[in-house]
Amino acid sequence: MPIGMSCRRNPHAFIGFCAALLSGLGLGCAGLKLQLVDASVRKPSNVAVYFTVDTRGGEPVADLAPDQFHIYEDGQPVSVLESRQTILQPEVAAIHYTLLLVDMSGSVVDSGDMPTLIQAASSFAERVGPYQKVAIYTFDGSPHLTPLVGFGGNIRGGIHALATRRPRDPSTNLNGAVIEGVHVLHRQMESAPVPLRFGTLVVFTDGTDRAHRASPDDVSRALDSAGFETYVIGVGQEVDRGQLSRIGRSGTFASRNRTDIQRGFDEVGARIEASSKRYYLLSYCSPSRAGQHQVEIEAVAHGRAGRLSHPFDASGFGPTCDPNQRPAFDVHHPRAIPPDAVAPPVAEKRPANPPPPGSGPGWQPKR
Repeated sequence: MPIGMSCRRNPHAFIGFCAALLSGLGLGCAGLKLQLVDASVRKPSNVAVYFTVDTRGGEPVADLAPDQFHIYEDGQPVSVLESRQTILQPEVAAIHYTLLLVDMSGSVVDSGDMPTLIQAASSFAERVGPYQKVAIYTFDGSPHLTPLVGFGGNIRGGIHALATRRPRDPSTNLNGAVIEGVHVLHRQMESAPVPLRFGTLVVFTDGTDRAHRASPDDVSRALDSAGFETYVIGVGQEVDRGQLSRIGRSGTFASRNRTDIQRGFDEVGARIEASSKRYYLLSYCSPSRAGQHQVEIEAVAHGRAGRLSHPFDASGFGPTCDPNQRPAFDVHHPRAIPPDAVAPPVAEKRPANPPPPGSGPGWQPKR
């Protein structure tokens, strides 16, 4: 059966983002889009810019080297020798969290698919783990989630413990799980030790909400205020693609073929990995020594280019700058800004005799 992911632009692309930084949206139109996340300016003359790089089609651009970025101040190129520009490890200022919610309702536990699910979730965590702090919680028909592995905990050991788990309530509290998952991620992000915090919610289920503890409108309100990426992996005969796509605002994998569990986790894991690798923290020493200025960062890759722009104040700037100095992002006003959808979907796959709307898996168009 045809399967796939659907990606849609999230209209709530960020929360708590200062309007003054809107100037950082990508200016180039030659193939790359650079989106500003935050900027740091501190004495003696350090300027650091945290941003994402994508193609204009939405595909992430990863693994760029420092020499693929050009820096301009007030339209004039800044000497690489003077600026000593470098790419810093984002971990000095940013942290990314992924919360995986696993459906452990009766239909999943008794399906015979638990070994496949355990392997799929394990490979997902191993793929995403190098870039994000991953936690795993389970849900069934009960009112609350059950923690399995905390953020940054022993994923492999925790996942294999699923083999012995039994549901407290065999029903499916999908809506309630999503809402509580939003709260778990928010609490984790609020306690993060760095100023830039990002969250991703991933939900695996084999069906629809059966417990009716929370309504679809309740879920929509929770996601509207979430400010992070959300993905859904739905595999099973009761999968409701329409319902799942309202939860998976960043991407939805839907299939009624239970053998597609591994592929669903692989597709979502690949997208999160790509999203993680599109972030860059570029630091340099400004040659300016006073006044207001405009820094522009240009990225060049594979014959494509794009720019972003940001104003800064060089008052009191001087020598002895070290570009490897930790940026001075605002700890008291942290950013929590998921960028646009990671990548465009591939061409929609349709069977020769398409099923009725909402009854079969496949790609959904962006909205």
